[in-house]
Amino acid sequence: MQIEIRHAEKLSFREKQVVTLKEIGKSAAAIARQLSLAESTVATLYNRARGKGYEAVIVIDGDALGLFAGEENEEE
Repeated sequence: MQIEIRHAEKLSFREKQVVTLKEIGKSAAAIARQLSLAESTVATLYNRARGKGYEAVIVIDGDALGLFAGEENEEE
C-alpha cells in the first residue's frame, strides 16, 4: 500500500511532512513530537495544506484486500 499526495507541489516542505504523517494515521501530538513542533503548529500546517487543495489517495497493488477473487465471470 502506498499513499499518493496529489497537488503536493502546492505544499511547503513542512506541510508535506505533516500531511504525510496525518494521512498514515498519526495524531497531532505524535506528529508534533516527531517534528519538534507545537501541536498548534501542526494544526496550522495541516489546515493550511487542506486549504491548498491537496488530495491523499491510497494506492493498493493488486487484490491485496481479497475483494475481487472469483469475479472473472460475473460480468458475462
